[in-house]
Amino acid sequence: MKPIRVLVVDDSLVFREAISRGISRDDNIEVVGKAIDPYDARDKLLELNPDVMICDVQMPKLNGVEFIKRLLPQYKIPIIVVSSISDVVFDAMDAGAVDFLSKPDARTPNGFGIFINELIIKIRGAVNVNLSANLGQIEKSSSNKVMEKSNINPRNKVIAIGASTGGTEAIYNILKSLPKDIPGIIIVQHIPPVFSKMFADRLNLQTQFTVKEAQTGDTIEPGKVLIAPGDKHMKLKKAADKYIVETIQGNKVNGHCPSVDVLFESVAKVASKNAIGVILTGMGHDGAVGLMSMRRAGARTVGQDQKSSVVYGMPKVAFEIGAVEKQVSILNIPSIICDMLK
Repeated sequence: MKPIRVLVVDDSLVFREAISRGISRDDNIEVVGKAIDPYDARDKLLELNPDVMICDVQMPKLNGVEFIKRLLPQYKIPIIVVSSISDVVFDAMDAGAVDFLSKPDARTPNGFGIFINELIIKIRGAVNVNLSANLGQIEKSSSNKVMEKSNINPRNKVIAIGASTGGTEAIYNILKSLPKDIPGIIIVQHIPPVFSKMFADRLNLQTQFTVKEAQTGDTIEPGKVLIAPGDKHMKLKKAADKYIVETIQGNKVNGHCPSVDVLFESVAKVASKNAIGVILTGMGHDGAVGLMSMRRAGARTVGQDQKSSVVYGMPKVAFEIGAVEKQVSILNIPSIICDMLK
């Protein structure tokens, strides 16, 4: 198998060299070039034709977000953004980057080693990204119309959504098109700690829903969206005549904490036929078994189709085991959810 050719773009010589040495330990990855700024990167892209680009977002001459906006219309390449903890990574995702990773904290034991291992996983996944779907999401997100009132009785119903790579844009596209009077929504997006709150705060500003990072005891209500914390599992619970969530520390499930399977299994037990499960773009198989449990319990289930998925991994596995009742484009998921609620 040919190694994955990577271009590393970072204005810090120390960090640029450290990343290059770290990821080169993987026999399937070859660092073919290093660039000190976006203009240097543009020249090396044309010269070296890499498969994946790793790009800092804070750089001189031209910031990474603006570089991505200018680059992708002419040069289609999967871009993984590396950044200090800042919500600017979501601007980079909006611009067309396929994934992001926060720079390691020097105070964390073996922080750089963990960072490199995660980066290698993301590089391997990036070569399988459906760039047409990723860029299509960006282009269509501005044109989606918010649906009118659903006229659905939301009492004792819940919508559970799971996503990974490409999921931040997919979730945004769904929420901005749904009517506000539908049942409460709970979401697991594979995302690092701290960024989960930033993501929730961003959606709170960008959509008509009240969106927040979930805390134990939060209630499920119409017009409200709860995002699982980036380092805790989230489960659905019943308290008297209401649904609430519980967020708990725990080991990774299917390689993730929070895990979509943990959420979906709890929804199957607690809400059964009063729930809708939605599985979106992402690497791996997290959520497939849990969605199957939901369907067997009487819940309605939806999976994102291959053409609109940035990575057709999680929805593919769910579809193949029979967990997906309807498989549709990301643009059609809001209307399917409303139809199922009726």
